[in-house]
Amino acid sequence: MSRRHAAQKREVIPDPKFNDVVVTKFMNAVMEDGKKSVAERMVYGAFEKMEQRGKANPIDLFRQALDNVMPSVEVRSRRVGGATYQVPVEVRNERRQALAIRWLIAAARARNESTLIDKLSGELLDAANNRGTAVKKREDTHKMAEANRAFSHYRW
Repeated sequence: MSRRHAAQKREVIPDPKFNDVVVTKFMNAVMEDGKKSVAERMVYGAFEKMEQRGKANPIDLFRQALDNVMPSVEVRSRRVGGATYQVPVEVRNERRQALAIRWLIAAARARNESTLIDKLSGELLDAANNRGTAVKKREDTHKMAEANRAFSHYRW
């Protein structure tokens, strides 16, 4: 990591269908081997399936799912005098979004449905209804931070 300059943020172009930057970030995280059109097909397919099953606007469901998965606190390791403490710290907005996207995709890939479209739509609908693996991951992160609240004075 360079000490001179902070890394420049790249501008993300909004997706063509919904004109939303967050959907593009989600698509980029789903993408494997640089195959953007395949990732696009999967995400839009999942949105269509969500619209059929959820009977609501897929973008609203997607946003609701992201909000339900975003962590507000996490623990970071801090070494003090030979001992390592798990110190709870608040999460920056950009990192909250990145973690939520990452957790949603990991949870979707771990599901038992046959295609990634089914997996993604199922996990997003579950997250929008405040259940599912990704939401459980957020709850576990919050519990860990709560359990280590005694070490919050080691924050930096």
